[in-house]
Amino acid sequence: MTATAVDTLRADQAALLDIGARLTGPQWEASSGCPGWSVKDLVSHLGALYWLAVDPAALPDTTGLPTEQAQAALVAARRGMPAAEVLADYESVSARAVDVLASLAGLHDEVPLGDLGRYPARLLPSAYSFDHYTHIRADLFAPRGPLPGPVPPASPDRLGPVLDWIEAALPQQNTGRLGALSGTVLISLDGPGDRVIQLGQGEPAARISSAPDAFVRWVTQRGGWAELRVQATGDEAQLSVARALHVF
Repeated sequence: MTATAVDTLRADQAALLDIGARLTGPQWEASSGCPGWSVKDLVSHLGALYWLAVDPAALPDTTGLPTEQAQAALVAARRGMPAAEVLADYESVSARAVDVLASLAGLHDEVPLGDLGRYPARLLPSAYSFDHYTHIRADLFAPRGPLPGPVPPASPDRLGPVLDWIEAALPQQNTGRLGALSGTVLISLDGPGDRVIQLGQGEPAARISSAPDAFVRWVTQRGGWAELRVQATGDEAQLSVARALHVF
């Protein structure tokens, strides 16, 4: 799984560098699908994530902040960097960080990630795959983002590690929501990276059918079920819990 995630990271690293090389000045400054962040901010964010793997001391200290606030603070601290510097920084640090992440293959020691939860070290490349997949495809490109395309592929090798992370993160990041379930919700992902994800215990109370790419979007709260053509049947109270799930 880790090797696949590393391969995915290398592919999305190359894709992002190609996208960045073709951006115009106005496109760099355009609003991305992340509220309050420009395209430049988004690329800067992905570079900062890689610095966390290579040398966290190179970034401002965000100790004690929740994950999303910490990431916002890092982006704000780097906002004065010109677009060319942001892209060069991403290119340099990503080349180093992917090698660091590749070294985690086979490691089962748990790593605490604050409010994200605790995960086996070998799963960290999948976390980075998740961030890149989601930000590139859902936040840079239309309909949420400002770029018209073409969008990098959503193939099984790209989606597999992303879904691995979501499946591991979902119960840790939604403890309160899942505690409201009174039965089992089965999520069937039909397409690249297909699998069935079970939420809750007991008899099946609701069933959800979704394309894997659509699942990534709605479980990160980047789209609703109707627009993403998600099919759902069963107890509405259980389905309401599923609609509110949020993985980051």
